[in-house]
Amino acid sequence: MASPQPASQSQNPGEEPGPVINAAAPQVSFWQALGFWFKLGFISFGGPAGQIAIMHEELVVRRRWISEKRFLHALNYCMVLPGPEAQQLATYIGWLMHKTRGGVVAGALFVLPSLFILIALSWVYIALGDLPWVAALFYGIKPAVTAIVVQAAYRIGSKALKNSFLWVIAAASFAAISAFKTPFPVIVLAAAASGLLAGRLKPELFMGGGHGKAGTSFGAALIDDHTPTPQHAIFSWPRLARVAAGGGLLWALPMGFLLLGYGWEHNLTQMAWFFTKAALLTFGGAYAVLPYVYQGAVTHYGWVSPTQMIDGLALGETTPGPLIMVVAFVAFVGAYVKAIFGPESLFLAGAVAAVLVTWFTFLPSFIFILAGGPLVETSHNDIKFTAPLTAITAAVVGVILNLGLFFGHHVLWPQGFGGAFELPSALIALAAAMALFKYKRNVIHVILASALLGLGFKWLAA
Repeated sequence: MASPQPASQSQNPGEEPGPVINAAAPQVSFWQALGFWFKLGFISFGGPAGQIAIMHEELVVRRRWISEKRFLHALNYCMVLPGPEAQQLATYIGWLMHKTRGGVVAGALFVLPSLFILIALSWVYIALGDLPWVAALFYGIKPAVTAIVVQAAYRIGSKALKNSFLWVIAAASFAAISAFKTPFPVIVLAAAASGLLAGRLKPELFMGGGHGKAGTSFGAALIDDHTPTPQHAIFSWPRLARVAAGGGLLWALPMGFLLLGYGWEHNLTQMAWFFTKAALLTFGGAYAVLPYVYQGAVTHYGWVSPTQMIDGLALGETTPGPLIMVVAFVAFVGAYVKAIFGPESLFLAGAVAAVLVTWFTFLPSFIFILAGGPLVETSHNDIKFTAPLTAITAAVVGVILNLGLFFGHHVLWPQGFGGAFELPSALIALAAAMALFKYKRNVIHVILASALLGLGFKWLAA
């Protein structure tokens, strides 16, 4: 392998230099990195924002494995991909440091702890959910989840809705899904088309943005700013073809097994296909996936009820790992309740479904990073690439807001608008909203406090 050339000899005028291993910074072995990724899988609480903050503190500030500028550049790429951005960022940095095996290990260890934890919690939920004290805890958690989803819409909207055009897209998507029950993929495609057209006619609408500029130096980093791109991160068509073919095979083999063994109509096959679509269509981060999952898992397939969906989201918020791991809960409960392997194998059915759905949900993220990583530098500032995705993110704001209002309806009027209004739930939701919006409290603390409030209200009512 040829020695890396100086940046002045390897980059075109106006082109950002790529990352490389900095000889001045302490080197990190694959096994040292593996230890950190394993630890991260157990401490990555707080949803996407909290997980990204943890990685920034650990990788940029404390360990200096990657510079601030390179970290933000990678994050901006992950933000425009469908799927969970925090897990994709871990995969990207692992790949940049230790090639394909580094990316696979980093991304997998970000997911596996939460998968096993959620399988256990899902079983506890099904087995003990009818106990009065457990029901009381979830009575308090449900209003908090409603406030959390509304806060997510606000947080994403405050960053994404930078002009009136994007506000119109958000409003139109809200109206489309709430009033006309438009399928989520149709909303995504319409937003992408409008963004592409607007990007050609008025590109100034999409200038700027991202996650800000890196203006802070934390010392020499292992992957620094002004050095050539490492050999494995240089784009080549043969490598892209190999990654795409390998990823396609890893998807096709289990899907083919499901089709041959169970048929197209079986719940496992339908779960695999549905969550593959969810992974490919849901731009805008973890919260963007939830409306589509709700539309399919609750309304179309009936794998979980609206109440169970809210409970699953609460479990996802209080466990480490990506928030979208709620899909493992959906799969476990759906397979368990439907007894897809018979009444004698309920836990096995749930566990197999949870593992299967996790595979089909996260496989595309690995492919996007391993295949698209070398293209990041050339596509990051291309308006043809960013404008449709910016419009999709704006549409996602309206969809998430609709999901929050839908949750609120089921929490505050569980018997429908003609039934009784749940005043205790409204008070808990209001308290949770104040804690989140005004006092900036941690999501986990809000959920735990709300659970205790639910327990207290039910105890007083007894």
